Amino acid sequence: MRRQILSDQQLIGQYIKGHEGSLEVLINRHKSKIFTHIVLIVRDRALAEDLFQDTFIKVIKTLRAGKYREEGKFLPWVMRIAHNLAVDYFRKSNRMPTTSGGDDFDIFDVISDTQASIEDVVVEDEIHSDLRALVEELPEKQKEVLIMRHYCDMSFKDIAEETNVSINTALGRMRYALINLRVLIEERDVTLTRD
Repeated sequence: MRRQILSDQQLIGQYIKGHEGSLEVLINRHKSKIFTHIVLIVRDRALAEDLFQDTFIKVIKTLRAGKYREEGKFLPWVMRIAHNLAVDYFRKSNRMPTTSGGDDFDIFDVISDTQASIEDVVVEDEIHSDLRALVEELPEKQKEVLIMRHYCDMSFKDIAEETNVSINTALGRMRYALINLRVLIEERDVTLTRD
């Protein structure tokens, strides 16, 4: 007899009634999409793992407080929480440089240094943004392998296990992802280097 697959909404209902295992099913169902989304934003696997945990701590608090109102839209809701936590992390960590105004203080030293680094950050962000947009256009399975390899820094053995395929299949998907990415870069005339 086939087990009935419960919807996200049914699992949330069960969790709210005290069935702890229902949340685990939800997390396992959506973890790769949510984690990949976070990694694409922060580009750091360890940080992404922290933010992933923070995301579900917030999800649990919201569910337990009875404040969840996104009927049928659990994944987009969690993605929004994850996205906001990643953005908040960068807001808190990217403080403007400060300086103490001593005798040899020259405001133009600060301005020119800051200006160069801001320009570098903007250019770097544009390159990453262009590349992410191209990656999004890849076929789903190729995109998944490329993200796991380059953004999550996973081995092909781990990728094969995570995606339930052989290592050769994972390698093949990666090869085709890179070929397709190259084609897209040429077609769109995208520059992925600083001038």
